[in-house]
Amino acid sequence: MRIFKKLFQQTFIYGLATVLPRALAIVLVPLYTSVLKPSDFGLYATLMSYIILGNVVLSYGMETAFFRFINKAPSQKKTVQSTALVSIGISSLSFFIVAFLFREQLSSLIGFDSQFVSYALLILVLDALVIIPFVWFRANEKPLKYALIKIINVCINLGCNLFFLLALPLLVVDNPNTFWHSLYTQDHAVLYVFISNVIASGATLVMLLGVYIKIGFNFNVSIWKKMIRYSFPVLIAGIAFSVNEAFDKILLNYLLPSDIAASEVGVYAACYKLGVFMTLFATAFRLGIEPFFFNHANKANAKNTYAAITKYYAICGSAILLVVVVYIDFFKTLLIKNEAYWVALSIVPIILLANLCLGIYHNLSVWYKVTDRTKYGAYISVIGAGITLGLNFILIPKISYMGAAVATLAAYGGMMFLSYFLGRKYYRVPYDVKRIGIYLVIAIGFAGVSFYVFERNLWIGTALLLVFLLLVLFLERQEIQRIIKK
Repeated sequence: MRIFKKLFQQTFIYGLATVLPRALAIVLVPLYTSVLKPSDFGLYATLMSYIILGNVVLSYGMETAFFRFINKAPSQKKTVQSTALVSIGISSLSFFIVAFLFREQLSSLIGFDSQFVSYALLILVLDALVIIPFVWFRANEKPLKYALIKIINVCINLGCNLFFLLALPLLVVDNPNTFWHSLYTQDHAVLYVFISNVIASGATLVMLLGVYIKIGFNFNVSIWKKMIRYSFPVLIAGIAFSVNEAFDKILLNYLLPSDIAASEVGVYAACYKLGVFMTLFATAFRLGIEPFFFNHANKANAKNTYAAITKYYAICGSAILLVVVVYIDFFKTLLIKNEAYWVALSIVPIILLANLCLGIYHNLSVWYKVTDRTKYGAYISVIGAGITLGLNFILIPKISYMGAAVATLAAYGGMMFLSYFLGRKYYRVPYDVKRIGIYLVIAIGFAGVSFYVFERNLWIGTALLLVFLLLVLFLERQEIQRIIKK
């Protein structure tokens, strides 16, 4: 039980560090949807999708390699840390210089105004330069500093958005022909969203400069080559993951008629945000579980521990799925103020289930991480990306954003099953498949009935949620009693 206690402590700390900033960031969703038109929000969502892909490329799996090598070679811990820092720093700055010089050509290629692309490049490189310092906090068990800087980042971003989108227009009206007027543009309010992100990312880098000094700038070519070999499959997997996560917005923008594409992306991206509760849980759990996997890989009962953790994750994820689906009418008014965005609510149960499958996949991925078979993670992710691209190309022209949601579920579900069956061959973990399957099937069935059959009837949905929770309490009563006694 001490192992589980430590895991839950780590998950709580990093979950707090992740959930609080993202909870603050959620405030931006009603702000954006109330100030920006669906087409403007679609522009923002599409460019942010490109940034997600860029973040993966510029980190090139060095996060995972960082954790692996400081545990694999503790005597070379400082050298590993500084080598990773220098590597990311040089590659990020080199990328920015080249991309900025050719920004006009890049803008023409992706079909966006060059000023938006310039700000996106700045956000991209600034975020890349803080990757290793944040990993260093996690590796050296400094969660409070990690959390504090993350929260400050979002507070700055939030403050800038509130100023540019709400306060500045009022200042211009009350004080025409002043300094405030020179800052204001009425036609492209979405530009302020990117400016706010640049300011927040720049401030974060400044706050982390001290970590650069602590880590140092030593560079070991031999260690770097080993880290690159280890991280390359992680990079491929990351690119494939970013395709699964972000390419739906990009493809919606290009596969739909130009007169409706931006608006369709906007309503889809806004309703996609209602899946944030599952995403927050999955992200917090992953941040706590990844170091835990490596630290306990050599323990005698490691496989049984991994199996139990996955079952608990499935239970919690299933409960979150039901809660959000049952009370979706409350959450939609809380996060999405403009009713014009609500037309895409039908994707929410599908997106929630897709993210639940992704979270389970992250738990199942322990087998290739602790056995240094990261290439299989790349294979699985590439297959998932293939499913995403294939189904998006087939379904988006026919059923628009619903096709993108179905493709996301198919990709994450396929990756989950594929990882499970491959893990049985290379690192067999005794997962309680029957019990996990029962929880998932019942939660999915109840969510579908509540949302699609009874059309979000609150009383029926609440009754189904209570039945599910009582079932969990009954089936897990012995384990719950054991935990309480401990």
